Amino acid sequence: MPERHHQDFDTRPRHLQLFALLAFHAFIREGVDAAIFETHHGGEYDSTNVIEKPIVTAITTLGIDHVKQLGSSIVSIAWHKAGIFKSGAPAFSAPQETAAVEVLQKRASDKSVSLQFVNVDSSLPVQLVQLEPDVQRMNCSVALACVNSFLDQKTNEKCSRLSSSDVLQGISHFSWPGRFQLVIENQFQWFLDSAHNEMSVIIAAEWFLETSKMQRYKTLETSTARADNF
Repeated sequence: MPERHHQDFDTRPRHLQLFALLAFHAFIREGVDAAIFETHHGGEYDSTNVIEKPIVTAITTLGIDHVKQLGSSIVSIAWHKAGIFKSGAPAFSAPQETAAVEVLQKRASDKSVSLQFVNVDSSLPVQLVQLEPDVQRMNCSVALACVNSFLDQKTNEKCSRLSSSDVLQGISHFSWPGRFQLVIENQFQWFLDSAHNEMSVIIAAEWFLETSKMQRYKTLETSTARADNF
């Protein structure tokens, strides 16, 4: 086998760069009408940030994560995340803590970007497992704001926005295995979540406590109903 030299790899994509290139290739080859790209981590120096003219950009709730690349403060992380803002493309964000808000607003102003902080959409259906816990309802609200902005820009007709039935159908078909997932196998119940930072661990723990409590109530009601039948 011939010896490989360091310079042989200088122009080859790194791991995440390769995934980004593969995604671009697949979407272009398949002729998709709309594609959603999530940054690998950060934004400013992320390999997905080669898109010069996105239709809309979005930032969900920020937490302390990827500190080696983004820094250990919410201010530094917010700065990196706002790197996806592009002039001419409206930006949406979930509510953030004050320090992050100030950074996002400053970077949006510098880039001449219209930034809107999204509140929970009151029109979302209630009592759907896909919208539990509350962070999922918030994420869905941000997603809907982005979708409606996309439709407004591409059709210039307000009536083109998603109907309530469209939204309900989309949410009902949503599935994210390993994220706030309850698996029931006979008498066993598995509460699965892939929390990987302090903020998401706290949310996952709260979800577990609330969901396990509800499952106990359901089990008790079922047992009571069976006893009443005898």
